Amino acid sequence: MIPAEILKKVKQIEIRTRRIVNDMLSGEYHSAFKGRGMEFSEVREYIPGDEIRTIDWNVTARMGRPFVKIFKEERELTVMLVVDASGSGEFGTINRMKGEVGVELAAVLAFSAIKNNDKVGLIIFSSQIEKFIPPKKGRNHVLRVIRELLYFRPRHTGTDIAGALAYLNRILKKRGVVFLISDFFASSFSQPLRVTGQKHDCIAVTITDPREHAIPPVGLVELTDAETGEEILVDTSFRGFMDEFAARTARRTEERTRLFRQSGVESVALTTGQDYVEPLIRFFKKRERMR
Repeated sequence: MIPAEILKKVKQIEIRTRRIVNDMLSGEYHSAFKGRGMEFSEVREYIPGDEIRTIDWNVTARMGRPFVKIFKEERELTVMLVVDASGSGEFGTINRMKGEVGVELAAVLAFSAIKNNDKVGLIIFSSQIEKFIPPKKGRNHVLRVIRELLYFRPRHTGTDIAGALAYLNRILKKRGVVFLISDFFASSFSQPLRVTGQKHDCIAVTITDPREHAIPPVGLVELTDAETGEEILVDTSFRGFMDEFAARTARRTEERTRLFRQSGVESVALTTGQDYVEPLIRFFKKRERMR
């Protein structure tokens, strides 16, 4: 049985995220993610101004007057949410943990997808593949996806993005839309990311916390690596440490951005210190302009 508090949380997320989808992202998702092409819908009688190339000559000859073919967008897409559930997601110093932002963002994307009659699937990963839910349509299916994201407790704390992408590339045979949601505190995943960028429409969503970019000078602080358990005592009032910390963060951000670009992967950067809706809308609008 699923605990009542989990069901309550699922309902709260559904209410909030559906409101965001209906009130703020209406039309943005549809415009940003086009269908796979155009498919034949029906024929109708020719109207002056119609494109001559759309005339259906067989029907025209049979009926004795011109008819044109009508096409519609082949809308249905397969959307895969690939969500990092490693230990570093259990970190947040402003409003929420990084993992909580990831869950709510995944819910928004899932409801946006089903609103457009797309399929939604889920891969939860840490240092291993923790959970796979095959793509399906419908509200009940999306609620199951959200429930799994909330209720599921990973068996491992590490991060293996390369393994998650290799698994995705094996199971998702046809081209799909892939949202890779992580803080990207991992290495050696450039090759599978490049393959994913070639096979699928991949968007990397980076979620970080402000304290991962800058630490206030508060003296001695004991830091613990959430994935390895390693502990280190640092003096945040020491200028040399602060400068090195800022430099390493800037290098990591720059390397990650360059990797996404070289892999043909689009990206969105989010932080626990700000609402994710505005950056998501900006991304959708930018994507629409570029297509």
